[in-house]
Amino acid sequence: MVQYSLPLVPGPDKVRWNASVNGVNVDFFIDSNAILLDVLRDQSGSLGTKRGCDMGTCGCCSVMINGTPKLSCLVLAQEVRDCEITTVEGLSSGHHLHPIQQTFADCGGSQCGFCTPGFLVVSAALLEKNPSPSEAEIKTAIEGNLCRCTGYQQIVESISKASEILVSGRRVGNSTSSKSDPHPGFSGSE
Repeated sequence: MVQYSLPLVPGPDKVRWNASVNGVNVDFFIDSNAILLDVLRDQSGSLGTKRGCDMGTCGCCSVMINGTPKLSCLVLAQEVRDCEITTVEGLSSGHHLHPIQQTFADCGGSQCGFCTPGFLVVSAALLEKNPSPSEAEIKTAIEGNLCRCTGYQQIVESISKASEILVSGRRVGNSTSSKSDPHPGFSGSE
C-alpha cells in the first residue's frame, strides 16, 4: 500500500539572493522567509556564525552588515540583499589574524569557544569605529554577547590589548615574528 502525504501548508517561494560575504560576491536561491543565519551557515559555508538562542539574546550569531554588528538570527536574508556581510571568517587577512583574534588567544578571551565568533565580530566593529575605547565603552559594546565561561574580564583585556596593537601599529604576537605569520617555508602556492 502506497501512502501519499501532502504538505498542509505550502512552502516558501525561492528567491534569488546576492551579497558580498567576507569580500566574495555570492548568489544563491533561498527561501523567501530565510533568516540570514541559515543562509550564511547552510549556503555560504560560514560555519563560524553560531546558532545560539534564535531569539537575539546571546550574540553568538553576530555578523557585520555594512560595517555594523547585527544579530543574524533576527535578520531576514532578503533585508540585506546586496549588502556587505562580514562573519568571523572575514576578519583575518589571508593567513594573518586580525589583532582581536590573536589577543583573544593570547589573553584567554576564548574558553569553550562557542560565543567567541560573536564577540570577535562585535569587538572588531568597535575597534573599527573607535580604535581606543575605554573599558566602559568596551563593556557597552559587548553587553549583547553572553559568555558562560570567562567571567568577561579576559574578554575585556583581549579587546584592550587589540586596541593597543591597532593604535601603536605593532605587529600581532608576542615577538618580532607574529604567531599569525605564515611559516617561512610557506609560499602560498602549494
